[in-house]
Amino acid sequence: MKRIIFTLLVFSMLLGACAPKSDAASDEFDLADWDSVLAAADGQTVNWYMWGGSDSINAYVDNFYGVALKERYNITLNRVPVADAADYINQVLSEKEAGVENGAVDLMWINGENFFTLKQAEMLYADWAQAIPNSAFVDWDNPAINRDFGEPVEDLESPWSSAQFQFIYDSARMSEDELPRSYADLATWACEHPGRFTYIAPGPGAFQGTRFVKGALFEISGDAAQWGTVDQALWDEYAPQTWEYFNEFKSCLWREGETYPKDEYELHSLFANNEVDFSITQAIVGAGALIDEGLVPATSRAFVFDNYMIGDFNYVAIPSNASNKAAALVLANLILEPEFQAAQVLPENGFGLGFGIDVTRVSDPDQVAVLEDALANLGEAATPAEDMAKSLVGDAASPYQSMVEEGWREFVLIGQ
Repeated sequence: MKRIIFTLLVFSMLLGACAPKSDAASDEFDLADWDSVLAAADGQTVNWYMWGGSDSINAYVDNFYGVALKERYNITLNRVPVADAADYINQVLSEKEAGVENGAVDLMWINGENFFTLKQAEMLYADWAQAIPNSAFVDWDNPAINRDFGEPVEDLESPWSSAQFQFIYDSARMSEDELPRSYADLATWACEHPGRFTYIAPGPGAFQGTRFVKGALFEISGDAAQWGTVDQALWDEYAPQTWEYFNEFKSCLWREGETYPKDEYELHSLFANNEVDFSITQAIVGAGALIDEGLVPATSRAFVFDNYMIGDFNYVAIPSNASNKAAALVLANLILEPEFQAAQVLPENGFGLGFGIDVTRVSDPDQVAVLEDALANLGEAATPAEDMAKSLVGDAASPYQSMVEEGWREFVLIGQ
């Protein structure tokens, strides 16, 4: 089953209308000669399509990358926010169907199922990710980097940041020894505190909810690694047990499980208003950036279960029909610069996701100092690094994304 469905061409063209005209005529370069890439990118506008659901991430992209691109390279960043990455995936697929050679999308925030879809459609610009200068900071031998939801990356995308699922609690309301440390503990806790827990409904644009449910699937099956490739027999054995798990404590949830938050902001609001006792984050700074935004109480802290806390890398990719490939390459390279990698983890900058690079590959003393300083200033709202490392598991193969979403909707949301 695949969630990505070809949409009407009319819709796709409307989505593309928000991007400026391309500068394709100037997009001639030799990737082995970085100076030629910079020369071709000079004066271009790079149209970066990305999920736009976080005001703080949007501001970070504009204020850090947008400013640097203009000042250093005379490149204009046009950030194109969408509610769901599926929208721009469909945009690219529809352009392929229509034979559009100079597409609207230059760079995409991408991973997982969306990467798999465009890779299968052969709509990704190839052989570039390890050719840009700052790729030297990336550990391409790391399976967490070179496989995206189990799918080999094969030089088709470049890492941006890393993330790991975590919970948030209010230390003014609860102590650490009261926290559940497994999905089994969570179900017990929820029924001992009726109405005080809920989670984001899994579905398109709500990957945090889907990730939460996948973690339960991992715990119930006893092994996360086995979900790295699609196995129908494995799914048939453990999916029903997973729906049973969620249905067993459904009546203990906020509003007795009859409705669920649609996104993280709804869940943050419920948490901040003391309607529920937990929210979620994927940021290395834990609750830090959310505290700075005023979305959760200042006494909020992040924590993880003892196992099955899914983490992964976020990537950027370039469509094969991108109009401004040179500018997209410059932006992808800029993202990997140590100064921007350091900036993205700090809570005050509003992004708060983890490094996309291997910091041990950075040798310049000034750059090393910037990275070390960033790590030292994550704040007390962050989950302890040793807890993060101990609980970390990789995500399931991308086709499981829609299988989980559709199964949860059918067997948990609609009816037991």
